[in-house]
Amino acid sequence: MTKSEGAKALQHFADGFNKANSRLDPSVNPSYESGALLAIDQAGIKAAHAVRPQGNPSFTPLTFKDAHFTVPKQAGWPKYFVADAVSNRKNSRWYLVFSRDGIDAKWRAVYLATFAGNAAPQFKTDKDGYAEAVPADDAAGLTVAPGKLSARYADYLNTGKGELFAPGRNTDGWRATRARDANQLGARIQWEDRPAAFPPVALRLQDGGALVFFSTYYHQQKTVSEGLTIKVPPSLQGIVQGPTKKTNKMTFTTVSGQTVEVPAKDSGDKVVVLNRIEAKTSAKAL
Repeated sequence: MTKSEGAKALQHFADGFNKANSRLDPSVNPSYESGALLAIDQAGIKAAHAVRPQGNPSFTPLTFKDAHFTVPKQAGWPKYFVADAVSNRKNSRWYLVFSRDGIDAKWRAVYLATFAGNAAPQFKTDKDGYAEAVPADDAAGLTVAPGKLSARYADYLNTGKGELFAPGRNTDGWRATRARDANQLGARIQWEDRPAAFPPVALRLQDGGALVFFSTYYHQQKTVSEGLTIKVPPSLQGIVQGPTKKTNKMTFTTVSGQTVEVPAKDSGDKVVVLNRIEAKTSAKAL
C-alpha cells in the first residue's frame, strides 16, 4: 500500500460520505464503508432519510488535510491500514481504518475514531516505517487478546465484574448511566450487550501494548405501563423493522465501535477505552 493509494482511499471515503449525507441515500454507504462502521453510518442515513427524504442540500462537505498513513506488514488477506487526517469538523483528527479482502477490491473504511485533544497513542514502526500488525489471538502478548475484547467488554457491561477495564465514561460511567435510566416513571428499560462478529484491528504501540478497534452489540427492551404507548421519535422511524403499531413494548439494537489501548501482558495496567461511537440500527414493536 503506497501513500498515493492511501490518499486515494481517503478521498474515496470523503466523496462517498458527502454523497450519502447530502442525498441521505443509504445505498451509497456500502461503496466506501464496511463492517461496523457501515452498520453505524448506514443506520444514521436511513434514519435521516425518513425525516428528510428530499435529502440535505445544506450539508457541509467533509474535507481532510494533513493526512498520514500507518501501514503494517501483512501476509494474506484481508489487509488494512490506518489513515489519520484533520477534518473540517471542529478540526478534529479522524483515524480511519481501511480494509480490503483482495487485490481487486476497493479499500473501505471499517472503523473510525477521534481522540481527546487529537492526541493518539504512538504506533511502533520499524526502520522502513512499517507498523506492526498484532494478531487477534493470545500470541499478541497483551493483557487480553484482540479477538476476545468484544466478548470481554460485553460481559463487563452486562455484569460489572472483572478488573480488565479502567474506570471511565465508557466503562463504569456507561454502566452507571444505564442503571440511572433503567427505571423511570411508568417505564422500564432492560439491556443486554453481546459480542459482534466484525473482526478487530490491532496495531502495536511503542510501549509494547496495542491500539485495538473492535465492535459490540447493545440490545434494549423498553416497556411502558399498560394503557400507555411508546412513541417512536421521527429520528428513528427510518430504522423501524416490521409494521409500526401502537405498543407498550419495543426492542432496539445498537452497534458500537470502540477504540481501546490494551497494555502489554503482565504490565499491571488496565484496558483504557479511548473512543466509542454508536448508532441504533434497528427498532421493533412487540
